[in-house]
Parts: sequence; C-alpha cells; structure tokens
Amino acid sequence: MARPPLTLAALATAAVPGLEVRAARPHTRGAGGGFDAVRLDTADHGALIVRAPRSETAEAEQSADAVALRAFTPGIRSRLPFDVPSALGQAPLAQTRVLVYDFLPGAGRTADELTETEALAVSVGRAIAAVHALPPSFVADAGLPRATAEETRARASALLRRAQSTGKLPVALANRWERAVDDDALWRFKPTVVNGALTADSFLVEGDHVSAVIGWHALQVGDPAVDLHWMLTSRGSFAEAALSAYTLADEGADALMAQRALLWGELELARWLLHGVDRRDAEIVADAVDLLDSLVDEVHADRSEPLRADTGPVLGVDAVEDLLDRTPRTAAPAHEDRTAPRDGLLLTDSYDFSDVDFDDPDTYRAEDSRPIPLDLDGWGEEPENEDGPDAAAAAAPPAGTGADATAPDAPSPSSSAAPARTTDGDARSGGDERDASRERADQASGDADGETAGHAADDAAAGTPTAARGATPPTQTGLTERSDPSAG
Repeated sequence: MARPPLTLAALATAAVPGLEVRAARPHTRGAGGGFDAVRLDTADHGALIVRAPRSETAEAEQSADAVALRAFTPGIRSRLPFDVPSALGQAPLAQTRVLVYDFLPGAGRTADELTETEALAVSVGRAIAAVHALPPSFVADAGLPRATAEETRARASALLRRAQSTGKLPVALANRWERAVDDDALWRFKPTVVNGALTADSFLVEGDHVSAVIGWHALQVGDPAVDLHWMLTSRGSFAEAALSAYTLADEGADALMAQRALLWGELELARWLLHGVDRRDAEIVADAVDLLDSLVDEVHADRSEPLRADTGPVLGVDAVEDLLDRTPRTAAPAHEDRTAPRDGLLLTDSYDFSDVDFDDPDTYRAEDSRPIPLDLDGWGEEPENEDGPDAAAAAAPPAGTGADATAPDAPSPSSSAAPARTTDGDARSGGDERDASRERADQASGDADGETAGHAADDAAAGTPTAARGATPPTQTGLTERSDPSAG
C-alpha cells in the first residue's frame, strides 16, 4: 500500500532542517516499483524528491545508492556530461527510512525510444563512455566493490552453476553460456568504473540529449560490458549508432565487449529465475522459464549472435585504417605494367620506389638492374693435381731415379695444402727432380725471396734452363690455388 504524499512530506521536513514544503504530489512511475516517491515543491530548496522503500531489497538498494552518491565529489561530477542526484537528508520510518534527493528534470524513455533518433542514441553512448572514463580511485576511496577480470569471470561462472542447480535451465543455454565462460579471449578486458545496474530506466532525457542518470546503488569497478547489455536488446533504428558513439569515445574498449554484453544480457534471465526461486514465487519462476525457452528458440533459429568470436573480431573502418597506418610500407614499383616481369628487380626489398622514374632513361636503365653472371663451373670438385695434369707429368721423375722414385704421381687434397719440398742437393745432382707445388707457385707469382732466388742460381750453375723445370704458367697456377676449397 502506497504511503500518503503528506506523510512523506512531513518526514522530509524532519530529514532536512528548515525545509518549507508548499506542495506534494506522487512521483511513482508505476505500481510495481520498489519505492513510494513524492515530489515536493519547496520555498528555499526548489523541487525535491522523497523516497521510502517498500521492501527489504529496496531498502538495501537505497542505502547503497546513498553511499555511492556521497562518493561523487564536485570534481567527479564535473567530468560527466549529465547530472547525478544528491542525497540531502534522511529520516526514520518504522523499520526503514526515507531519503530526500534534489529533483533532476528530464523524462524517462524506453530502450527503443532511447535509440529512436541518432542524436539521442549518440548522447546515450557518450554518457556511458564518460562513466567508464572516471578514475577508479574515487570508487576505492569510498570503499565500494572492485573486481578484476578473472573475478568477474568467476562470478559469471557461479551464476551459471546456481541456475543449473534449479533444474530449470535449458541444456542448450547452459552449454552456450559455459562455452562463453570458458573462452579465455572473452575475459581479457580492463576493468573500469561502471554503474553496474544501468538500464533504460536509468536515463532522464531532455530533448535529444541525456540530462541525468539515476540509480547508482551498484557503482563499482568491474566489467564495462555490464552497462551495455540493455542496449543490445534495443530495437531502435540507431541502436548501433549508440554503441559506435560509445566505442569512439572510449578508446580503451576491447574488441569482444559486445559479445560479453550479450552474455550479461542473457544471464539477466538466469538472475530472474533465481530471484523467483529464492522468493519461492511460482509466478516469477514460470515467467523466467518462458523467457529462457524463448531465448532457446532464438539461438536455434540463428537469430541470436554468437557469444564467442572464433574467427576474431570484425574490424570497423577506423580500426582498419589504424592498422594500415601501423603497418610498415613495402610498396611495389610504380611501373606501367604491374603484371609484366621486371628482370633484375628485387621485389622482396623494402625500399621506396617513388624516387625512381621508370620512364626516364637517365635515372633508370633495365640493364643496370640485371643480375651479375657468376661462373661456378668446377666449384666443389677435387682437382687431380694442384697444378694440373701437365705439371704432374712434368714433375714425375724417371723410373728408378733417386730416392723419391716411389713417391705418388699426384698429391692428395691434404698434401696439396702443404706440399713436400726437395733439397737443393737433389735438384743439382739429379737434374730431373722438381720442386713441389709451393715453390712453383712462388716462382710464378714473382716472389723474389731468398729461397727462390737460390734455386734459380743453382739451376743456372747446373746448366738447366728455367723453362725446362716444367713450371705451370703463372695465371693457371694462381687460379688453381685460389679455386681449391681446401686451401681456404
């Protein structure tokens, strides 16, 4: 039974000393509300609202609302593009109490009406973004709740388990919600200041903008998606504009916020079911079951969006442009025919072709870009002899001559790196013994060290021409030595 307006007006004078009431009239929106509310016209405080809770639940909500409103200091209020009510005083009433607030002008709107025009929808999105941009410290200073992303996830899981325990939650929804709760990517978000209980009834509207937001009993630091779920059920023509305005105003919005908001909206049905079970109200339970069954039909008919983004979030135009701006430039040549082959151009190089004029022969010639031919014939093969077959034949001593007659005809790869040296005495006495590859290389390269000069003098004394020594031509010797991989 609603309390008479004059009774609440009398209590208001007790809550606010010196208050002079001139008129009082009911201000309750509907018979199903949790409060009796009366608007007061006063002589010195303008218009005021006095509220009295009708139930213990409403009383707890009003007490939490009063605590939250005290946390809104003038500095915090100046950051918001709308008004927030202030509690001016309280007075006892039987087992509860009444609170007096300043009256905030504005009319209530349904969710569809809030997104019916673009201007109002944008104002709603920006209003929510402003709340989420508030510094979390003022919530902590007031001793209000704070939850991390993992704690928020645990609460959603606990709510799901409680709903399953009633035996009235459809299996299809239980599986859908459980997959969403188990999706790690869905719960990677930065907690922000949230209203926590935001619905269409929280907004007061003047013209095409939000003038005030009421109902702050669930103020906390938590998941910003909690304040958006009601928007996804709106059927206004500019519902997407409201969400876009929020995203543009809140640079920290995560890509999967919409999916989480949809999950919170669906979990509201589970809360309604548990409310009916806790109160043992068969009518509320039946209503919740009907709503859950309707949601199952929506899911099976693919009329409800998925709660998981397995293929990744869909990027908007602004997000794509930002991604392109942050991508290193690897432009292709600005050639007339982009499909024609361009010999010699390294298309994998990352440099700017804009400085090259492909039509100007003075700055670009195709032949200058052609690859340099490399002769790799014989690369990696083991030579028969370091100085070639002719040198091996010339260096071989006659059969049975000298102490080295049994030496191999050609050196192995290892012996070519450090060839054996013959003595000066053997060269002078035999005349047919020849120096190893190292001496011939020194002679061919023109190395006039003392040892080579000594060999030349001995040959002259013995009457042996230098050409008869069987030395390999210098160019061939030098090339052979440099081409041998084992020689380093």
